[in-house]
Amino acid sequence: MDWHLLGLSFITVFVSELGDKSQLAAIAISGSSKSLRAVFFGAAIALLLASFLGVMLGDSLSQLLPIRWVKTIAAIGFAVMAVKLLGGSKAPNQDAEGLEPSEEG
Repeated sequence: MDWHLLGLSFITVFVSELGDKSQLAAIAISGSSKSLRAVFFGAAIALLLASFLGVMLGDSLSQLLPIRWVKTIAAIGFAVMAVKLLGGSKAPNQDAEGLEPSEEG
């Protein structure tokens, strides 16, 4: 096993997941639940499954497509997400507070 790669993957995912919505959801659910063990195992299994699917999809794509294409697609995807996040676009027909405008008449 490549321990350096294991450590790098762990640190990268750990830092990127701090303050993630899944953690906030787990905190909210555990605050109102009597079965903390069920919340922990449910959240852990969901994270493991999502990570497993991501690794399998990434491996499959790297087998089917040249690695340069996979990197390009990933870069474009991240760029699109960054533009959307930084753009601060709001849904149509919403005012500054995000509420639907009232109809007069």
